[in-house]
Amino acid sequence: MVKKEQATHVHQILGKRTELYFSILCGVLLLIGFLSAKLFDTAGWIPLTSYIMSYCFGGFFITIEASKKIPKGEFDIDFLMIAAAAGAAYIGSWAEGALLLFLFSLGRALEHYAMNKAKKSIKALGNLSPKTALVKRNGNLEAIPIEDLKINDIIVVKSNTKIAADGVIVSGISSVNQAPITGESIPIDKTYIQSTDNLPDIEHIDKIHVVFAGTINGDNSLEVQVLKLSEDSTVSRLIKMVSEVEAQKSPTQRLTKKFEKWYVPIVIIVVFLLCFAFLIVDESFEASIYRAITVLVAASPCALAISTPSAVLSGIARAAQKGVLIKGGKALEDLGEITTIAFDKTGTLTEGKPKLTNLISLRYFDEEALAKLVSEVESLSNHPLAKAIANDLKIKYSIKFQNKASNISALQGKGIQADYDGGKVCIGNVKLMEDSGIEVDEIIHSKMDRLLQDGHTVMLVAFKNEIIGLISVMDVPRKTAASTLERLKQIGIKHMIMLTGDHQNVGNAIAKQIGLKEAKGNLLPEDKVIAIKELIKRDKKIAMVGDGVNDAPAMALSTVSVAMGAAGSDVALETADVALMSDKIENLTFVIGLSRNSKRIIKQNIFISLGVVVLLVPVTILGLTNIGIAVAFHEGSTIVVVLNALRLLRFKMN
Repeated sequence: MVKKEQATHVHQILGKRTELYFSILCGVLLLIGFLSAKLFDTAGWIPLTSYIMSYCFGGFFITIEASKKIPKGEFDIDFLMIAAAAGAAYIGSWAEGALLLFLFSLGRALEHYAMNKAKKSIKALGNLSPKTALVKRNGNLEAIPIEDLKINDIIVVKSNTKIAADGVIVSGISSVNQAPITGESIPIDKTYIQSTDNLPDIEHIDKIHVVFAGTINGDNSLEVQVLKLSEDSTVSRLIKMVSEVEAQKSPTQRLTKKFEKWYVPIVIIVVFLLCFAFLIVDESFEASIYRAITVLVAASPCALAISTPSAVLSGIARAAQKGVLIKGGKALEDLGEITTIAFDKTGTLTEGKPKLTNLISLRYFDEEALAKLVSEVESLSNHPLAKAIANDLKIKYSIKFQNKASNISALQGKGIQADYDGGKVCIGNVKLMEDSGIEVDEIIHSKMDRLLQDGHTVMLVAFKNEIIGLISVMDVPRKTAASTLERLKQIGIKHMIMLTGDHQNVGNAIAKQIGLKEAKGNLLPEDKVIAIKELIKRDKKIAMVGDGVNDAPAMALSTVSVAMGAAGSDVALETADVALMSDKIENLTFVIGLSRNSKRIIKQNIFISLGVVVLLVPVTILGLTNIGIAVAFHEGSTIVVVLNALRLLRFKMN
């Protein structure tokens, strides 16, 4: 308890880098002792005093860690290091013991630096949120702590300031820098929602109206209706989940922990037996002790202990910088081994909302007149498809409304009817036309069939009992979908498949446009689960990419589940192993590349750490090297693996 209090007191005096400062002091005192002994004619007590002080600084934190575990019967690497340093002092090798503690403490300090840097790069997100918010209450603006915000409060976000809460814009148009949450480098244009009546959950509101805490407003003021409390905001949940990630060991970490659990006691037993080698081998007791202590140094798996966690956390931190949440070392390592990916279609490979693809005029109606008629009629409907059509026509044809449409009525499963410029308009399917007594001839059927075969949803337009045109809409592919799939092939993804609940024709059409060879349509959620089981049976490990909501059962079954556009979605953040905070599918190639690089660095670190142990142990047992060389090689490998892991913080996709 006293030692723990001492450590805390020292941290309070020298700050968070105390361990690094102590390690440097250990090295400085070691150098002073060495130089005074070798280069200057000084009394023997001077270098000895320097070495003892070096021991104190180098062994301070290691001793504290070891003393916590020894009463529990746990003997780990810290205990081995203290034992080795004490043994070196016992045989008079003070310089070698001090060198051992210096390099080991430096390795630990660098490891903690790597860990802390990784954690800080993630937890710094929390500092991005402002501490106060401007709230409109009783007609006045009031600055209050963000913890006091309530659901449905209206907050005012001034230009070029941070947004205080997750919510929906109710007034104003601006561009918002979402990089802290989604990793998107370009600000996103945001606009107010038309109506706040019966608002759905934030994740079901169009992202163009939604803002997140911690993001930065552009040049115009906004008014935002709060939809999530401070502790439930996307940034708060992200920080919390990343902190939980640290407790989730990767497969390699668990393996090395099991290895250490058995290996350390074996080393202690072997070293103890080597102390009595003089009873069998013709050497002095001091020589046996020296050999045993040298073996103790050589056999300690210090580098192995930190090889994986430092690489895992550095990889997770780098992903977070790009707006990608990787939930633990297992997900990081598994993703690096994936060669098969199953994609959901809607919202993953496509935009997730219908777009007008064709407006075909027939008979005496020209295209602009048809566009005006359809736009005015559809704008009266609340149906999402009608809104999408009206909006696209308005933008494409620069339509000015003349309010010629009225008396709209929706016919379930058929379409809509309305009055327009003295005549009756019908927009919908063949069934609507037949029920309205309007003839659909073979030529029109042929035009419809061609569009349907290409995956379009087709509607007929009739005016005054004559069909005057066709409209088709489609959920179009993301602009970057084709290039992303091509890049995935280049980095070694061998099999890619689309799984969709849409008609097979729709799946085939989208797959053809983006260069995907395999698509399965007409799938219910349980059918997607069956498809995933078949892929796992064939390829062992697969990734499923979806929105984390509709595809939850299939994603839960996959080796690694990846959710797109997870910002603001509680379900996606909870269910997915990897969450792409933005809708940028191209980030998938980055995170797979990062995972593979992390896996490669973990393997390199394990090879380095075990390689040094395998090389040094036989050499030291045979007495072919001294403790100084063993210390330099062994602790040098510890520093190498930490620096190797830190490279992940600068990873870039070629």
